[in-house]
Amino acid sequence: MQEIPINTYSSPTVILDLIYRLKVKDVMSKDLETAGKETSLREIQKLMREKKITGVPIVQGKRLIGLISMDDIIQALDKGYIEDPCFDHMSRNLIVLEDDMPISFAISYFDRFSFHRFPVLNKQKELIGMITSRDITSTLLVEINREVEDLERKNSNNFPSNPGSIDGELHSYAIMKHDFENAGYASTQIKKKLKKAGVASAIIRRAAIASYELEMNIVVHSDGGELLANYTPDKLTITAMDRGPGIPDLEKALTPGFSTATDWIRSLGFGAGMGLPNVKNVSDDFAIESGQKGTKVTCVINLTPKTASKEDK
Repeated sequence: MQEIPINTYSSPTVILDLIYRLKVKDVMSKDLETAGKETSLREIQKLMREKKITGVPIVQGKRLIGLISMDDIIQALDKGYIEDPCFDHMSRNLIVLEDDMPISFAISYFDRFSFHRFPVLNKQKELIGMITSRDITSTLLVEINREVEDLERKNSNNFPSNPGSIDGELHSYAIMKHDFENAGYASTQIKKKLKKAGVASAIIRRAAIASYELEMNIVVHSDGGELLANYTPDKLTITAMDRGPGIPDLEKALTPGFSTATDWIRSLGFGAGMGLPNVKNVSDDFAIESGQKGTKVTCVINLTPKTASKEDK
């Protein structure tokens, strides 16, 4: 399997921006070759050869019901059932992506599972695309080149940095439960703000991690809430407030690997139990309180070289 050389936490800011901004639907292949459940494995072998593909989704109407891979074809040839209907031998236990997910999800899937491709479904659970690691790297290369050209254009125009422009601003972002389509919006806006103000990239990366993890915590674990970003010349204070059941054991919640996520949330690539520990690790100041009406997390990121952590200088 082709690996994607991207770390979803430590990669350069420009790449983190892209993998949280771009959606799976921006990257996936939409020109699909599919087969029905009565199609023989021989016919699928021929389709793979003609189209130069290594996997064929099996559909019933617009619904994905299985997948035949090149390995399945090799097995069929070896064991003598290549003329059988694919329905008898297709893979049924499939892991899929949704089209509105950020491609950071897809990257984490390729890291976790030894698959060459993932089917992509829309909100109606219809098959609308396939995504491979090559799709992701190819799109990122194009987008990174665009970003570089944009930076060069701004530099040639003496695009100014203006740290003072963020003094005293307070921005609020409403976040809905299970709104994966817009997940990452608040953290993207915070990154843009800091980048425009000329804040060091290492500090922006820490702010991005903290804001994204807090945003996703609200999306995944609560009934909705709000993310506040309060800017002063020397620090950014991010406050996440949610409506929900609260956290019964804060000490456990801050332990790396501890999670109360459901199987469905885990199937989406979340619930690894690293969210709050990550926020605490990248914060210069961190506080959390939780009760029956919800949870409030406050983290502070120092922005200026004088007050920033040594690793940021």
